[in-house]
Amino acid sequence: MTTPHSGLTASPAARARDQEAAPAPRRDAEASKAEILRAARYLLARHAHADITLKAVADRAGVSPPLILKYFGNKDALFARVMSFESDAEALLDAPLEELGRHMVRHLLEGQTQRGADPVLRIVFAPLQGEQGEILRANFRAQVSDRLAGRLGGRDAGLRAELAVSTLLGLGVMYGIARGSHLRATSVDDIVDRYAPAVQAQLAP
Repeated sequence: MTTPHSGLTASPAARARDQEAAPAPRRDAEASKAEILRAARYLLARHAHADITLKAVADRAGVSPPLILKYFGNKDALFARVMSFESDAEALLDAPLEELGRHMVRHLLEGQTQRGADPVLRIVFAPLQGEQGEILRANFRAQVSDRLAGRLGGRDAGLRAELAVSTLLGLGVMYGIARGSHLRATSVDDIVDRYAPAVQAQLAP
């Protein structure tokens, strides 16, 4: 009769039983939160806020509705995060002023090519959202346009900021929504070289 310390290795069947009994690895909380936010943004770009259920968000994110409640509290709290542009603006404007046009264009294009979306483009879908659309618009003005204007200073800073952002959004719509075939067949570097000066020109005093 063998003992647990006889030195014999476990049989394949025993190893399989041990693997089945082992707990599944825990999902990384931050990765799960990011997937939930991505799913909610995706749905908000295609449906009215009132028509989006937590189950729909959960199904798209590959999580359970209770997990969304655990991380965000409720649907309103989740979409308050989705409708904020704070972290998106921080990344979009993270460059010295003299290089900001190139950075903004590259950031938008890499969002499309590497992450499949650019969160700033959510503003394009604000008209679909009724009262929630007003929140989107107010957040966008305060967190993106006004924040950029505060960095520019000088004469007509607000106008220059809005012109720069609108120039950028035009590229985003054509690339990410209209999916222009010539644009999408062109390298990011080439588009940056051609388009960044148009954005930078609006930033100049």
